Amino acid sequence: MTVTVELVGLEVFGRHGVDDDEREHGRTFLYDVLLEVSPPASDRLEDTVDYRAVAACVRDVSDAAQYRLIELLASAVADELAARFPAQRVRVCVRKPGISPAGLTVAYSAATVERGP
Repeated sequence: MTVTVELVGLEVFGRHGVDDDEREHGRTFLYDVLLEVSPPASDRLEDTVDYRAVAACVRDVSDAAQYRLIELLASAVADELAARFPAQRVRVCVRKPGISPAGLTVAYSAATVERGP
């Protein structure tokens, strides 16, 4: 049996994107993060994954480097979450809102990465 810990719509400012202007000025990216973990042995925070630490991990990865592709950003976040937390499965979706590809408006572009079975 597992428990799912999720953060949905986590807003993190980052300087990522293909264009130099995107990396120079930055924007807010939205992260949906899912970790499947063992059920806690008690009602103590120390016995589970603290979502505050998960959010801080996402911010740390975003702040550590500039990524041209959100696919690589999502992969880096998933890898770091898998390394820091005792999760059987990690899923990270990075959404980039407010883009206008080819002059068209879309709600967001996204990339999703999973680690684990």
